[in-house]
Amino acid sequence: MSSVRAAKIKLVIAVILDVADFVIGRVIGFGTLFDAVLTAAGVAMFGWKGFVQAFEMVDVTDQIDGFIPTLTLLALAELREAKAREKKAGGEA
Repeated sequence: MSSVRAAKIKLVIAVILDVADFVIGRVIGFGTLFDAVLTAAGVAMFGWKGFVQAFEMVDVTDQIDGFIPTLTLLALAELREAKAREKKAGGEA
C-alpha cells in the first residue's frame, strides 16, 4: 500500500475519532477518559507525534478541546508529507 493511501486511511479514521470526541466529549469526566484513549490511538497511528493529543486532557471540562480536531490535523500533516515524499521519489526515478 502506498504511503499516500495509508495516510488517507488514517485521515478518515482521525476524522471519525475527532467527531466522536466532539460528541462523547460533552460528558464531563468521560470526555477526559476518552481523550486518553484517543492519545493511545494517536500514538498508534502517528508515533510520537500522537502525544500532541494528550494536551486535550488538560481541559477537564472538555469544552475547549471539542473545537480542535487534533487527530485530523495530524493526519492532514502526514498526508502532506506522504504526498511530498511520493512526488520526490517520482521525480528522482
